[in-house]
Amino acid sequence: MTVSKEPSQPDSIAKNAAKVCIVDDDAAVRDSLEWLIESVNLPVKTFANGIEFLDSNAPFEPGCVILDIRMPGLSGIDVFEDLQTRAATIPVIFLTGHGDVHLAVRAMKAGAFDFVEKPFNDQLLLDLVQKAIKYDEETAALHDELGEIKIRVEKLTERERQVLDGVVAGGSNRSIAEALNLSEKTIEFHRSKMMEKMAAESLAHLIQMVTTFGKSGRLS
Repeated sequence: MTVSKEPSQPDSIAKNAAKVCIVDDDAAVRDSLEWLIESVNLPVKTFANGIEFLDSNAPFEPGCVILDIRMPGLSGIDVFEDLQTRAATIPVIFLTGHGDVHLAVRAMKAGAFDFVEKPFNDQLLLDLVQKAIKYDEETAALHDELGEIKIRVEKLTERERQVLDGVVAGGSNRSIAEALNLSEKTIEFHRSKMMEKMAAESLAHLIQMVTTFGKSGRLS
């Protein structure tokens, strides 16, 4: 089978620190997958079993993991559930046989990235790996953004937070002032300080940040 040697995603994926972890008890499968992934210039790290993988730092490093669903000792499902317990967000691509597809589907419903059935198409797997790495990058970027917004929100005084809530709810300075039994001038002052602390370039930017933060379940 002819495999494209060029990644289908931007070169930045190959240049960053992301690596592809391969967890499979079959040495021949590990070697084959390692060659395939390295053929598109992506770093690879292999593990002979789930314990080796879980005992390493790999679950918390950028990239993705190709995980055999059926292994002696810890199965792929066991490893996946352990990752969830540790809040490790590395995207998981399961390798599965025909009889185990139902397990992979169940794992996907629980948060696994995807699965491929053996014997798999090389290019299909490469495409999934590229997508998983891109997803991991986007997830990490969102996590960083949420962390920064959280820091900004926590710097607000109680009054500034009340003004923030009022502004996001669509209130005018007058309506917020009436609700808080304060003067419009006071609201204008707190609104200005709130916008400054939130590093909001505009009302639209402020609402975008708060909406993003709220969807994460952190804004209460």
